[in-house]
Amino acid sequence: MAASMVPSGFDPLVELRGLWTTELAERYLPIKGMPPVKYECLDGNLMMSPREDSRNIWAAGRLYVLMDAPVLKAGFFPYLSLNMHFDSQRWIEPDLTVLRQPAMQTWVPAELVLMPIEFVSRSSMRRDRIDKPALCAAAGVPYFMNIEISRQEAHVELLRLDDSGEYVIHAKALAGQEFRTDLPFPLSFDPAVLLES
Repeated sequence: MAASMVPSGFDPLVELRGLWTTELAERYLPIKGMPPVKYECLDGNLMMSPREDSRNIWAAGRLYVLMDAPVLKAGFFPYLSLNMHFDSQRWIEPDLTVLRQPAMQTWVPAELVLMPIEFVSRSSMRRDRIDKPALCAAAGVPYFMNIEISRQEAHVELLRLDDSGEYVIHAKALAGQEFRTDLPFPLSFDPAVLLES
């Protein structure tokens, strides 16, 4: 149904509750008149969260710059926000993502993802810390990185999928320490560089 043919009074947030798919997302998102938000979906339920605050956006930009050369040198591909999908009714939008090969599509299948990176947000704390890593582990995504930023603190944690299909801590550091890993690509920095001020 084209946007001009949407019935009067039709509200996709109400009418499509529990029914969202990637096909419906392409048809109805972004929702006209809504402020810019992150759209994610779990079992057909659309979840919207506001764009990150300036601390997380700053940190994501800094990390992208730090990662770009080592990721490319290792033969992988760094991306800003993209749609990582598990099936037609489940997708997330990591803050940064490292892919095994170029995406060249709107809906990037989980099997192409080497490492999603989430900057934990107050509006989606449970999803960022628990739900998204669980989805990625179940899909066999080899690495997952969580980063938490506050006024004076930055905490970086890299998780690696073990043989049991669970994530275990591979490397971590706080501001003032060195975060160092050789896998999935060499990376070393003090998380303090991610702080906005």
